[in-house]
Amino acid sequence: MASSTTMMTAKSVLSTVGSAAAAVMVARSVVNDFLPYEVRDYLFFSIHSIFSRRFSSEITMIIEEFDGLECNQIFEAVELFIGARTKTMSTSSASATRLKVRKPESGDKILVNVDRDEEIVDEFEGVKFRWMLHCHTIESNNFYHPRDMNSTLRSEVKSFHLTFHKKFKAIAMEKYIPHIVKQMEFLKLETKTIKLFTVDPNNLYGNPANAWTPVTLNHPATFDTVVMDTELKQMIIDDLERFLKRKEYYRHVGKVWKRGYLLYGPPGTGKSSLIAAMANYLNFDVYDLALSGMRVDSELRNALVGTANKSIVVVEDIDCSIELNNRENEEGSSGFRGRFPGRQQHQDKVTLSGLLNFIDGLWSSCGDERIIIFTTNHKEKLDPALLRPGRMDMHIHMSYCTPCGFKLLANNYLGVKHHELFTDIERLVGETNVTPAEVAEQLMKHDKPDPALRGLVEFLQLKKVDEAKAEAKRLEDESKPKENDNKNDDVNDVNEANGKESIEKQNVNNEI
Repeated sequence: MASSTTMMTAKSVLSTVGSAAAAVMVARSVVNDFLPYEVRDYLFFSIHSIFSRRFSSEITMIIEEFDGLECNQIFEAVELFIGARTKTMSTSSASATRLKVRKPESGDKILVNVDRDEEIVDEFEGVKFRWMLHCHTIESNNFYHPRDMNSTLRSEVKSFHLTFHKKFKAIAMEKYIPHIVKQMEFLKLETKTIKLFTVDPNNLYGNPANAWTPVTLNHPATFDTVVMDTELKQMIIDDLERFLKRKEYYRHVGKVWKRGYLLYGPPGTGKSSLIAAMANYLNFDVYDLALSGMRVDSELRNALVGTANKSIVVVEDIDCSIELNNRENEEGSSGFRGRFPGRQQHQDKVTLSGLLNFIDGLWSSCGDERIIIFTTNHKEKLDPALLRPGRMDMHIHMSYCTPCGFKLLANNYLGVKHHELFTDIERLVGETNVTPAEVAEQLMKHDKPDPALRGLVEFLQLKKVDEAKAEAKRLEDESKPKENDNKNDDVNDVNEANGKESIEKQNVNNEI
């Protein structure tokens, strides 16, 4: 009896399944015959999505490369983390069969990362997390990402897909992803290659990411090799360290997290070397902002938007790179360069107000943790508005070579800390205006200390004589105008006397 009941139940189930299958086949046939393919695709996709979401035990998080106009820091952290994990993972823990391998020009480390559509498995607190890099292309003219300075695939959008069991969502959100983000700064220091960016004048309109062209900065300067007063050097290092640690302080007082420096002094005193030393010390990229190549303030703003955080923006020779009119003269200025017919521009040059807005106005808040450095040979030529704190916070005088600077150069170039000629050289250095670049050039002429130092003594003696001659000539030139003024006064007296005499004769003739 029981067996017959079971058989009847089985027959009923099979009959029901067969009827359902037949109904599905009929429905599919109707759909294929009467519905357009666009509707069919949408319908099948919706049904598949419903069933996959309802019955799947896994969840997938998508981490895209950009969030609007800003970089997605989680994507950057994951990219670094996956690269580091790929190097250390055993083959049993990763299913990836294609890896990308590269070596930066200025580093010795070989960097490895996963290729697109390749899956790797990472284990965290006993939970397996599967990562895969997905890429898809879009139209280049619609792609806009102002922070991705190093990418050459500007028409490609990238995202990481993280897949794991649903029950571990709390671990993923509260522990795993924060763990990855926390390691980002350390991994960036390990893998970063410092870049020097220069403005591309042909791309200052449109995508700000294209406004800068990068090259690797291999400048070897460090604070140990920079020739300047020891106390001043330590003051700069302390100031940079304090700046890096004060993110929350700047936010608390309502200021943009940036710091401005003015390097002033004669040519050859090491301003460029100090900038390179600061970049190497901070591990910051350098943006060489050539104002002379910009025609309007809008180009300056576009270049600013294209700079990244943790960078040094350098404006060299600010006193002569462009003509900076004061703001009173700018109000009535107008012009048109012909770049956009039908439009009107308010000025045809980069203005002082535009530059001030760049370093201290609203546009200065387009990034964090930035150093802005201006250099000049003539501080006295700069507009006072540029010099105040908040724009140029720290003024650093790059002076002529000092005895202390000479000793550092002798140690760096010749490997000597003491020599019998040091006394004469230190005296001559103190009596002449010689730059560190000139001293270094003399020391490089010989590999051995004795001939190099003797050559430097001869050079300094000749320079001292030349400076004495130049000073004598200057005094002579200053005295000449006084002699000419005396002669002019005598001539004027004679002319005045002759004039009086002529008037008296005229009066006598009139009386007659």
